[in-house]
Amino acid sequence: MTTTMLKKYQVAAPRYTSYPTVPYWETGAFKETEWLDGLAPSFASLNNEDGISLYIHLPFCERLCTYCGCNKYITVNHDHEIPYINTILQEWDLYLQHFPERPRIREVHLGGGTPTFFSPANLTRLMQAIFATADVLPGAEHSFEGHPNNTTEAHMQALYDLGFRRMSLGIQDLDLNVQTIINRIQPFENVRNCVDIARRIGYDSINFDLIYGLPLQTPDSIRNTFTQCMHLLPERISFYSYAHVPWIKGNGQRLFSEKDLPTGDQKRALYELGKSILENYFYKEIGMDHFALPDDKLFQAAANGSLHRNFMGYTDHRTSLLIGLGVSAISDTGNAYTQNEKSLSAYQEKVRQGKLPVFRGHMLTKEDLRLRNHILNLMCRFETSWDRQDANCDAISESLQRLQELEHDGLVEVHPGKVVVTEKGKPYIRNICMAFDARLWRNVPQSQLFSNAV
Repeated sequence: MTTTMLKKYQVAAPRYTSYPTVPYWETGAFKETEWLDGLAPSFASLNNEDGISLYIHLPFCERLCTYCGCNKYITVNHDHEIPYINTILQEWDLYLQHFPERPRIREVHLGGGTPTFFSPANLTRLMQAIFATADVLPGAEHSFEGHPNNTTEAHMQALYDLGFRRMSLGIQDLDLNVQTIINRIQPFENVRNCVDIARRIGYDSINFDLIYGLPLQTPDSIRNTFTQCMHLLPERISFYSYAHVPWIKGNGQRLFSEKDLPTGDQKRALYELGKSILENYFYKEIGMDHFALPDDKLFQAAANGSLHRNFMGYTDHRTSLLIGLGVSAISDTGNAYTQNEKSLSAYQEKVRQGKLPVFRGHMLTKEDLRLRNHILNLMCRFETSWDRQDANCDAISESLQRLQELEHDGLVEVHPGKVVVTEKGKPYIRNICMAFDARLWRNVPQSQLFSNAV
């Protein structure tokens, strides 16, 4: 990766967990009644083998990690647990009233915040109540995010007994200087202890979240972090670029300054170093920022073309209906997106009133659906193709024009009815997806909305 190329494509770009991206939702045109009218048909369109994805946002953390861009509430008061779980179950009951029949669940993900902030008993109560009202499909995938400092054997056993087989640990970096400045000190011994217990219980897929571009990171700290992680060989590694967006996330990301951050060539070198170590240990790149060992389901999904990406990240199968429960959670009903209230008090009050806690949404147009499919293909398969009907779409024609420069730089190969991302182009996948982002190009932001692409 040349310095010139890096500078050229080091622009603000979405991460494309959806299209349109949230800043480009037409919230003013969104009608909740129209969305509700479409909810039952979306549910009814699921076939017998398909089911819903269920994302549950558990927002509480005991400490503020200063790199974090998630919606979270910092507290050491665990009295919040039961009222919050009660609200989630009330919200789920509201959805059940709109479903035409008993739901079938294909996957569950507990995200945060820190899901293991909640006690094992309360997590058990939450999931047992939901599973009592639904059919869990054979082979369903359940996963949770955990903090190595507070994820106990009791947590792991309780969730395993409920059918959870995947665990994701937020590692970020194992260097003490980096951990100190981002306020997330977690000794390697805690990580190893979590992994050892999870494997003894029977978890078959463990993911580590690692981040490059954090303040005070150096090649030595990245090398040492990866060397220690490779002693444990998690089945999956998510190796993200740090998203420095203090204009969105407020003072949390201003506890250090830009001068503490590796930038440009330095930051990209950290990624290339980490990637080379992963490749030496036979991890394969299966999507943007994601690596997996060949015997993991995520790798196999990438190989057979079933890899999918949604608001929860990459998953090994596609569902057409994602329900998000909890404060700020996002749902995708196939032809519409909705997001719950982002304020905890507003979320709880709306549910208390017997209303689904939606505060904004977007109804997808035919053009949105077409472009979403291409962006999803690029994110999951590093290629996409189009038919004659697509070719007659103005947005696709405009995308092809924008791809010309990317092709000139060797990042993509454009064939009749098809575009393929080259190996050289994979680090620039967000830039390539931007070529298909008609809404962004029609309304170029006047201020920075997204983190840098590379």
